[in-house]
Amino acid sequence: MRATRNTENIMEDIKQYMKGVGQQARAASRIVAQADTNAKNHALENIATAILLNTSKLLTENAKDVSSAKANGLDDASIDRLTLTEKTIKGMAEGLRQIAALADPIGEISDMKYRPSGIQVGKMRVPLGVIGIIYESRPNVTADAAGLCLKSGNAAILRGGSEAHHSNQAIAACVHQGLREAGLPETAVQVVNTTDRAAVGELITMKEYVDVIVPRGGKSLIARISEEAKVPVIKHLDGICHVYIDDEADLKKAIRIADNAKTHRYGVCNAMETLLVNTKVAAQVLPELCGIYTKKGVELRGDDASQRLVAEMKAATEEDWHTEYLAPILSVRIVANLDEAIDHINTYSSQHTDSIVTENYTKAMRFLREVDSASVMVNASTRFADGFEYGLGAEIGISTDKIHARGPVGLEGLTSQKFIVLGNGQIRV
Repeated sequence: MRATRNTENIMEDIKQYMKGVGQQARAASRIVAQADTNAKNHALENIATAILLNTSKLLTENAKDVSSAKANGLDDASIDRLTLTEKTIKGMAEGLRQIAALADPIGEISDMKYRPSGIQVGKMRVPLGVIGIIYESRPNVTADAAGLCLKSGNAAILRGGSEAHHSNQAIAACVHQGLREAGLPETAVQVVNTTDRAAVGELITMKEYVDVIVPRGGKSLIARISEEAKVPVIKHLDGICHVYIDDEADLKKAIRIADNAKTHRYGVCNAMETLLVNTKVAAQVLPELCGIYTKKGVELRGDDASQRLVAEMKAATEEDWHTEYLAPILSVRIVANLDEAIDHINTYSSQHTDSIVTENYTKAMRFLREVDSASVMVNASTRFADGFEYGLGAEIGISTDKIHARGPVGLEGLTSQKFIVLGNGQIRV
């Protein structure tokens, strides 16, 4: 009985804590929505400076998280995403400064047209309000999300994974310092300070305080949030990305792209998981490319035709075509033509990112039109599917949804539009 009461008390404490976070975020969102561009940019620059000045502290706090994660048996891909370095810390600061340099979307008026009545009708870009971001492992998301939400006039409630608790709180201190120095409320960006999972349950159901949820993490986390949330969700579940090497590809270019798409980093959603090769060039390109993969420790799983060309390749199963490995494992299939490649991608892709390598303009344009993914590329590595690389400064996530936002979600994806009407005394008759 006592244990039940203690549990009930903890749940009630979390409920009240999250309610307070929500109320403060809603109040702060109204202030940030009215903030001018200079104030927001000043805050972003100050946050970037604070992050750089606190590099040693961030590395120290991150080392605590990494040590604990290793002791708890966290997998290598998650450890990779969790680990901060001087380079990634500089990247956080650079991302914030890129956001500051971007045009402020808030208040932008577009599509103004006169109607027969004499009124003008158009649209104005406005903030969404309060954005809840739930993420695992990646502490750099704390800075990216804070910057994007701030520049787009939104308040943010950030709930990082328990494995990155020390790192996230240290970055949050830098964010709050930058907000204070710019005269903006610290509550415009709140990092949930409890690691209890019940806080997530509260956050995704606080319709009166939160306008949208953005989950960033593993498939199980995103599936849970999608099922339980009472607040709209911007999400993607998998990153099953493909590269197709066409029979009219520059093969040197193809090898570089296919190598980079898989081996640049394994535990990221824009890494290639399936390689498709046209049968006419398979014998020329696959042995050399698979030799590169083997030297780098990549396990290869292929169809019958691929196995005949590469003896050490294991047999792929139907499940492999559906799998996001996030590891040094690659599925390989030889296809007859572009039609078969597009059909395979549209059947098995998670609609994240897919690329074709070809020198044939007509085929490239067909691929761009017919592959139904959030990012579709020609002669480029799938690793470019990233807000920073797309010039968004950073990203709050990558959406494979088709409504509101699709692909890397930057400033525009965190805003909406409202209709505005300008009149001169008109009345409807």
